Amino acid sequence: MIAAVLSYVKAANFLASHPPNCICVAPSSSFTLRFLSFVLRSWIAAEVMGAVPATATDDPDLIFRKTTVWKFLSPDHKLATYAIDDPDIGGVSCYFTVPEKGGWTGWLGVAEQLSDASLSCRQVGPIAFKRPLEQGAEAFRQRRSLFFKKMRIVRGCDKRRNVLVYVAYTDKLIEGSPKSSTSTVPVMPWGSSEPPRCSDWIKG
Repeated sequence: MIAAVLSYVKAANFLASHPPNCICVAPSSSFTLRFLSFVLRSWIAAEVMGAVPATATDDPDLIFRKTTVWKFLSPDHKLATYAIDDPDIGGVSCYFTVPEKGGWTGWLGVAEQLSDASLSCRQVGPIAFKRPLEQGAEAFRQRRSLFFKKMRIVRGCDKRRNVLVYVAYTDKLIEGSPKSSTSTVPVMPWGSSEPPRCSDWIKG
């Protein structure tokens, strides 16, 4: 998508400096160039601002990495397993595993990562909701390419069964991926405390 926009910007710039023998394109080419440049800068700014995780702790905890493809000179392809605590629901932690490309593009941090992810969430303490939430609200996100691609973990409530439902998926500016992973956390008593009803806190 970026390449297409850049190509169009170059074409508009060429028309501005080499006007044809008619007046049908040249008068608007300068405006087109400025407009497309503005759109591109806005996209980049939005992606840079949105490239950080949604949690208050910034980065997930790395548990371990395991090499899947060995590279002779550049870094290997690996699987990485991370842990996060739900920023809005105390007592719930999630573990997810994602592929991380090696090679020189991976080493430079510009490789577009695969959309695969596995997810497992567990109750690790008394569950306590910190604020009202909506169905499908985002609990975490992680950048999976230099621009436009993110892996997200969202959550909801099975009101009938009092179960928290977490889904990991990858989206992109134009076209995301149908690949996803789901994990559930039944809201259970912890010690002598009575478990809350997730339906009292998650609406929608």
